[in-house]
Amino acid sequence: MNFKLPYIPKRESQPRKNGLTMMMDKGLSWRETENFIDASAHLTDLVKLGFGTAYVTKDLQKKVKLYQDAGLKTYLGGTLFEAFIVRGMFDDYRKLLDKFKIDTCEVSDGSMHLNHDKKCEYITSLAKDFTVLSEVGSKEEGIFISPAKWISMMKGELEAGAWKVIAEARESGTVGIYRPNGTAHVSLVNKIIANVKVENILWEAPQKSQQIWFIKQFGSNVNLGNIAPFEVIPLECLRLGLRGDTFFETLPQEIVAEFK
Repeated sequence: MNFKLPYIPKRESQPRKNGLTMMMDKGLSWRETENFIDASAHLTDLVKLGFGTAYVTKDLQKKVKLYQDAGLKTYLGGTLFEAFIVRGMFDDYRKLLDKFKIDTCEVSDGSMHLNHDKKCEYITSLAKDFTVLSEVGSKEEGIFISPAKWISMMKGELEAGAWKVIAEARESGTVGIYRPNGTAHVSLVNKIIANVKVENILWEAPQKSQQIWFIKQFGSNVNLGNIAPFEVIPLECLRLGLRGDTFFETLPQEIVAEFK
């Protein structure tokens, strides 16, 4: 950092296992990618090329290499995985990852129904050669998944070989672990973390209010994803107590008592 301040939360050095920030790239050009790397790569751990954008992105190989050369785990959105699976093209998906030298991937079933045992088979198969993130939850509004099922699926996918499980929210932050107004399903989250280690979960949190909620609940080193490119630095400031919303979170109680 550029200067010293006391009472700043300790952040793991990269490559991190916890306190991850996943940026969602929905179509940056490679020049914008260079600018993002220059400004924010030191604060970013994962880059997801959102949904099916890899199919239409110009200079895809160049973009992927830029991210990888910057030390960022880069992977294709889960919806693209599903697009291959629904067409019976799993082997072609693996070949695609090899072609673009992508060593991280996402296994999801948010847009289609996929037997969970079969999903776990895909995870186990891919985990032999790739770092696998698996996503739990539906992308459709109004789809209710019981807490017990969330927990069962997350545990099963971690046991199958997933590095982290992603709690679905879409880029809107209005489904999955959130209500339509963007607020968290608090009881659902509490039941999940009572059964699944919080460090094994990456919470999609595209909205600032959601990022604040998770930081206040689980601390500065909670794993957060679906962060917009220009929100990575603001998120890091939230983590470090350098924005008003989390200003007092990491200060000693005597300071809080005097100034809050």
